[in-house]
Amino acid sequence: MKTVLFRFLTLSFCVFLMSNTLSAQDFQGKAYYMSKTTIDMANFGRPGMDEDMKKRIAARLKNALEKTYILTFNKSESVYKEDERLDAPGGGGGGFGRMMMGNFVAGNQYKSIKSKAFLQEQEVFGKKFLITDSIPEFEWKMTGESKQIGQYTCFKAEGTKIKYGLDVNFRRPRPGEENKEEQPEKKKNIVDVVVWYTPQIPVSQGPSDYWGLPGLILEVNEGRTTILCSKIIMNTDDKETIKVPSKGKKVSREEFDEISQKKMEEMRQNFRRGGGRPGGGRPGGGRG
Repeated sequence: MKTVLFRFLTLSFCVFLMSNTLSAQDFQGKAYYMSKTTIDMANFGRPGMDEDMKKRIAARLKNALEKTYILTFNKSESVYKEDERLDAPGGGGGGFGRMMMGNFVAGNQYKSIKSKAFLQEQEVFGKKFLITDSIPEFEWKMTGESKQIGQYTCFKAEGTKIKYGLDVNFRRPRPGEENKEEQPEKKKNIVDVVVWYTPQIPVSQGPSDYWGLPGLILEVNEGRTTILCSKIIMNTDDKETIKVPSKGKKVSREEFDEISQKKMEEMRQNFRRGGGRPGGGRPGGGRG
């Protein structure tokens, strides 16, 4: 009991010192995250594909589904962007999966805690979009569980969110599915999420569109995706300006998902016919 009390008092004192530091100066921090997404092998690939082929394709896609991101944040704003890297030749899989990931390019994500604004740059077949929306409102449930992530004491919180974006499993339609009138992309896809945050960095920020807790979120578990913080740098001398994205056609997240689903289906049809790009297979198809 004394150990638990001492740990709580020590953490409270650290939070108090950090809070005074953040309030006393124009601070900025950087958090580095590794994002990993696993593949649903049961529904992966075309019907009849043997397991060895599935595993070989999944191994090539693994590189594209493991990414490093940098969250640059202050008390009220943040930008979450992919860390630039040189991919290995032939990386990212092959066939439909490689073309999909090469033509749907995610850009910087910006969120403002003060104005509740969410902006994200996206590119689909060379056409730039600017997703403009509000940051999600999470109803976090504190579980009381704690663990260490690096040097930080973290606490567990659970919630739900609407999941946007395309299916990373690249499952082709089964026979007869092409003509079904179901439109799952228009239904709200609610997913359970578990996060771990640290009050030792008392800012209501986190990776991607996550926020709303009394401390920086260091780990996210959402379905088959895990986002884990690997490094934090506070108050570096080399500070960056947090820029608000402004380029691209403005759309909501729902509108962008509809556009993406339509382009992905066009690409599937062209791929089956031996093409691979919407707009007749010419480079830059779909540009408008």
